[in-house]
Amino acid sequence: MRIIGGQFKGKQLRPGKKFTARPTTDFARESLFNILRNRIDFEEVSFLDLFGGTGAISYEMASHGCRDITIVEKDSRHFTFIRECLDQLNISRIVSPIRGDVFRFVSSSRRKFDVVFADPPYELGKIEEIPEKIFGANLLNEDGLLIVEHGKKTDYSTHPNFRELRRYGSVHFSFFWKIEEAE
Repeated sequence: MRIIGGQFKGKQLRPGKKFTARPTTDFARESLFNILRNRIDFEEVSFLDLFGGTGAISYEMASHGCRDITIVEKDSRHFTFIRECLDQLNISRIVSPIRGDVFRFVSSSRRKFDVVFADPPYELGKIEEIPEKIFGANLLNEDGLLIVEHGKKTDYSTHPNFRELRRYGSVHFSFFWKIEEAE
């Protein structure tokens, strides 16, 4: 796995052959960050990475200048790898790794974020519930952005906050915006 842009562009991070997480492909990650460059100011946003896996998306965010990143990962091997990468990249001061269940974190977090990225296992039984859980927990700031990475079998197009779908091979990104209710 390599970082595709920003300060750490080209940096290789090797999780090992027994690592079970599926990192977002370089092509899909590069395409995602081309979109984000036009929509957010990396240095000004708070970022939450759910189902952190290898941590690749968070390392890209840091590489592009984000200074407020939280990663949630349940698997102890993945969490250990994430911590090692944070030390290797010397970004431990700007990234807060949390080892725990994503759904528990979402339901108990009192903090709000500008951008939430969720990359659950594609076969996760509760994958359809992710947008509703995040919006229901009020995790996004006003004008906040939720991005869910998923496979082709998942369809979020009927969710009221859904805005667009981008496909990059087998990787799909659904984008959701927080809509403030008119008073």
